[in-house]
Amino acid sequence: MTATDSKPLVEMLDLTIRFGRQTVLCGINLSVPRGQTVVIIGESGCGKTVLLKSIIGLVRPTSGEVRFDGKNLATLGEMELTRERTRFGFVFQQAALFDSLTVAQNVAFPLKEHGRKSQAEVRETVRSLLGEVGLPESIVGKRPAELSGGMRKRVGLARALALNPEVVLYDEPTTGLDPIMSDVINGLIQSTQKAHPVTSIVVTHDMNTARKVADRVVMLYPIARLSADEPQVIFDGTPEGLERTKDRRVTQFVRGEAGERLREMQAARQ
Repeated sequence: MTATDSKPLVEMLDLTIRFGRQTVLCGINLSVPRGQTVVIIGESGCGKTVLLKSIIGLVRPTSGEVRFDGKNLATLGEMELTRERTRFGFVFQQAALFDSLTVAQNVAFPLKEHGRKSQAEVRETVRSLLGEVGLPESIVGKRPAELSGGMRKRVGLARALALNPEVVLYDEPTTGLDPIMSDVINGLIQSTQKAHPVTSIVVTHDMNTARKVADRVVMLYPIARLSADEPQVIFDGTPEGLERTKDRRVTQFVRGEAGERLREMQAARQ
């Protein structure tokens, strides 16, 4: 947990995103100051990953704005948008490593793509980053298929840190991992926050992750389940506040209680 600058680094202003006739995000207003770790939770299909992709301009708003460091991403040309994206690190859900490249080549890829270091500097940076995420130098020549799921996730994190990003985006960082390795990843998110001056935005279903790493938790709700004119963000507060909220939708999600949803499904079949 870190002190934060009150000025927003990432900001969504009345953000709405539609794909065809389907509205995925509607009227999202969210500001993230520098240095904060924000965890986004919510049911599958509520738009969490789309929100994450909108932050780096991979998905454009249907209406509203996404601002990064005061700049409206939708107004940037492709070259300027590419430059802004180098200020982000993205840890993908399945690590998204290049199968044909070695571990060292995967971690070095952003550095070589942007030509920022000599070969010797690249090798030293790769060695340092792998050590930072708890991986031995002996794996540098291995391919992703030779690694466990947890190791691939850590290589993905090392690659995300290669350009010293200001913001790190995590898409379901513990999905598919056992409880021990999930906690290792949670610990690495925390240690990354301490070792680097980064702002972190984490999408997850894992309440252990939310409780352990978050300064702030934001919960989205599926649009189809909202009343007319009801905001899609139904919780925005501290991890401790999750336990005190009176909103049953939040408490049911946090506790994993499916009783009401099962009753709805049974009623729909009748």
